[in-house]
Amino acid sequence: MSHTVGPVARDFNPYSDNGGTILAIAGEDFAVVAGDTRQSEGYNIQTRYAPKVFRLTDKAVLAVNGFAADGNMFVKKVKQRLEWYRHAHGKDMQLRAIARMIQTMLYAKRFFPYYVYNILGGIEEDGSGAVYSFDPVGSYEREACRAAGAAQSLIYFKNQTPSIDAPFPRHLPLSHVLSIVTDSFTSATERHIEVGDGLEIYIILAKGKTLSGLGLDGVKGLSEVTSTVDDSDGSASEGESLAEGERIFVLRRELKKD
Repeated sequence: MSHTVGPVARDFNPYSDNGGTILAIAGEDFAVVAGDTRQSEGYNIQTRYAPKVFRLTDKAVLAVNGFAADGNMFVKKVKQRLEWYRHAHGKDMQLRAIARMIQTMLYAKRFFPYYVYNILGGIEEDGSGAVYSFDPVGSYEREACRAAGAAQSLIYFKNQTPSIDAPFPRHLPLSHVLSIVTDSFTSATERHIEVGDGLEIYIILAKGKTLSGLGLDGVKGLSEVTSTVDDSDGSASEGESLAEGERIFVLRRELKKD
């Protein structure tokens, strides 16, 4: 007796969604970019510390969310492009140019795209804060605020909604923005299993701005990651700052771990 076997489908998906959430808010002379540190797949937590926010220059920070492997590779390639530019021109690329570069890099891979949603935050040439959001194939726009990831629908910036007679939302003070970001992730952690463990908040300040002037002097867990030039040998170092340049700080907080 013979048995016939019908066709068997072999499914292969090169992508995976590793959870997590990122968000960014632009201010009058600052930008805030934040992300949680949990990396998961379904009900499995792969690691409790997988950063989603990365410093590109002293005026630009990139947050990536989606497929972690694609996100890490994309950040590596962006940093490589920026290093080439720095060696060729002797200066860092401007924020809007970085946004355009990211757009071309994503669009070039549109037939087999990076499965990542990117949010770029930083300081423009005129000293204003800016946020650029991207989809996986390169469509992008400048916005006042944007969230992406597993808990995107749970973070609603009601106080960042523009009034009827204004094209853009009014700028909020930095202390208020940090409170919004912390509360947003705390509430999202309570409601979504793919968000949690830790929170990293990057704060990018315009030239001449200080923490004391913005009412954040003495905040616990705040450290500076500005890259400056050491006059002795010309090498770059972290932790120092130039008073006349942009500055970047990172604020770390704990979230629920269950």
